[in-house]
Amino acid sequence: MDDGTVSHDASSADGARGDEDRDGSPAGETRLPEQAASPGRTRMPALVVTAALILVADLLTKIVVVATIEPGNPVYLIGDWLRLTLVRNPGAAFSMATGMTWLLTLVAVGVVVAVVRMGRRLRSGWWALGLGLVLGGALGNLVDRFFRAPGVMQGHVVDFVAVGWWPVFNVADSAIVCGAVLLVALTLFGVEPNAAHRKADA
Repeated sequence: MDDGTVSHDASSADGARGDEDRDGSPAGETRLPEQAASPGRTRMPALVVTAALILVADLLTKIVVVATIEPGNPVYLIGDWLRLTLVRNPGAAFSMATGMTWLLTLVAVGVVVAVVRMGRRLRSGWWALGLGLVLGGALGNLVDRFFRAPGVMQGHVVDFVAVGWWPVFNVADSAIVCGAVLLVALTLFGVEPNAAHRKADA
């Protein structure tokens, strides 16, 4: 009788171990594979902070420029090479596509949505910086598109920085360009948005 009982218990234990093996891990460790697939924390907070700083800087500088500089009366900082001049731009960054204001507004909205969705899964700090710059710049110019004359989705963006022969731009334009250049560089050097995930898998 004793032998039969021991044999039955051993078979049960072996069966339980088999169940654990088929599940991949014991009950207390079922989340380990998921944890390994998503190590570290998301970089969304860093992205949001970067975007917020760019947005605030863009809005404040535009408010000051509109209040202090008259159109056609530039402020010369370094001769004619660097100056502040107020320009109302209906087009994209650096005065491109001036006849497509409403379409540019829709594109900017799409960029904002795409960046926010991507940021939810972001693990790379460098990607967070690049996307934050793009997001902040897009939001800064969107504020002008929606709230400045001549109307909603048709608003003209305030540009004010003139460097040499380069088209007049603003803080938002600079952030978008810098962010885009950084993202291209990260892609070329093989730094991916989920870099921490790839490192953990290796």
